Amino acid sequence: MEQILTEGLAALGIEAGPAQIQAMAEYGRLLLEANEITNLTAITEPEAVAQLHFLDSAALLGAADFAGKDVLDVGSGAGFPGVPLRILRPDMGLTCLDSVGKKMDFVRQACGRIGLEDVVCLWGRAEEMPALRERFDVVTSRAVAELTALAELCLPQVKVGGLFLAMKKPDCDEEVARGDFAVRALGGRLREIRRYTVPGTDTVHAVAVIEKVKPTPGQYPRRWAQIKKKPLLGRE
Repeated sequence: MEQILTEGLAALGIEAGPAQIQAMAEYGRLLLEANEITNLTAITEPEAVAQLHFLDSAALLGAADFAGKDVLDVGSGAGFPGVPLRILRPDMGLTCLDSVGKKMDFVRQACGRIGLEDVVCLWGRAEEMPALRERFDVVTSRAVAELTALAELCLPQVKVGGLFLAMKKPDCDEEVARGDFAVRALGGRLREIRRYTVPGTDTVHAVAVIEKVKPTPGQYPRRWAQIKKKPLLGRE
């Protein structure tokens, strides 16, 4: 795993020292060990974990400056993309949030094992945590929901002037277009869609880079049932 990470990060143009490589590899081993008991990831081969979890997450460093930033990872699952970003940018703050408690228990314990005791792990739903509102410089999310719904979960937590990074499949143009009304209604504006190839694979992913240009109106976010039933599509 260490060699794949070293070569992959170099291919992404990311500098990483031996201790950072070792921390990622150890986190990956802890993930695979825990996954034998608790369902944390469908990716179970060490090589694929290195590529499709760690290198895929690290690719976000090409989309934004994380140095010194407070970052919220919504729907963090087993800690991606947040934990690899925190390992590679040790001066950033990280809060991981997921609605599945066992996943946050794993992230908390695994981060402690690799020396990241300051990572905050929260169990709950983003739309039910008003204390997080407009607190973060960067909010990330990977494979959580369509942008029409995801924007309402994530943009309220971004400070004005900050960024929301939504990790998507490469053919996400139509989804991003559908979500444009929601993004604007929630105070955001699409800056770009960045596509990248995960090193060592033929896998192409994308990230929608969304700026927070004004405060989110107070009526948002709504409850999840309302978001699903009546997404912000501009047809009201």
